[in-house]
Amino acid sequence: MAHAKQAAVGFRVHSGWAAAVAICLEKGTPVVVARQRVHLVKTFTYEFRQPYHTAKKMLLGQPREFITRMQAEARRLAYRAIRELASRTLEQGVKLTRCGLLLASGRPLPGLEKVLASHALIHTADGELFREALLHASARYGLREFTIKEKELLDRAGQVLRVKPNELMRRVTEVGRAFGAPWSQDEKFATLAAWLALAALSKNSSEGREKSKTS
Repeated sequence: MAHAKQAAVGFRVHSGWAAAVAICLEKGTPVVVARQRVHLVKTFTYEFRQPYHTAKKMLLGQPREFITRMQAEARRLAYRAIRELASRTLEQGVKLTRCGLLLASGRPLPGLEKVLASHALIHTADGELFREALLHASARYGLREFTIKEKELLDRAGQVLRVKPNELMRRVTEVGRAFGAPWSQDEKFATLAAWLALAALSKNSSEGREKSKTS
């Protein structure tokens, strides 16, 4: 499998779960090789899906331990999901080598006490915990990461792939037709994140070849 075609998985994160789509490219067009809803909490209830909201209601000293435990659980589940996705892509003759992740537009978070004092930051922190878990698991598995703010996704994809945003959305809608439902905005955006991750890989490979020719 040394020369296996490369694949990327794209993630769009929600509270406690993420939409995941793995693709490879055939003549520059994405082909879906796996799709999955990844649960990032063991018990899928509000208490665990909104860990910082839950921590806010806890007694002094308990929030940090709870958040640490939830982070470890999310990382473990994320790694298991990535390993399963990699196995499924390998069965189809493609090797998972890249991860594309959509980010929120928020700034870096302050310490736990300041987060818990702000309702807006609590919302942000809930999402960041699960995004961080996916990045941590991707790195542990050896995937190269590509991240992009969701609000910049369509513009960046249009520039890199040289396709207008409306046409891009038509293409990713068509890509998922064979899979059937669900193929919502979650799956479409995850597909675009994976597509950009593969485009970045191709660009880096081309730059590497150019450097080797001139060195």
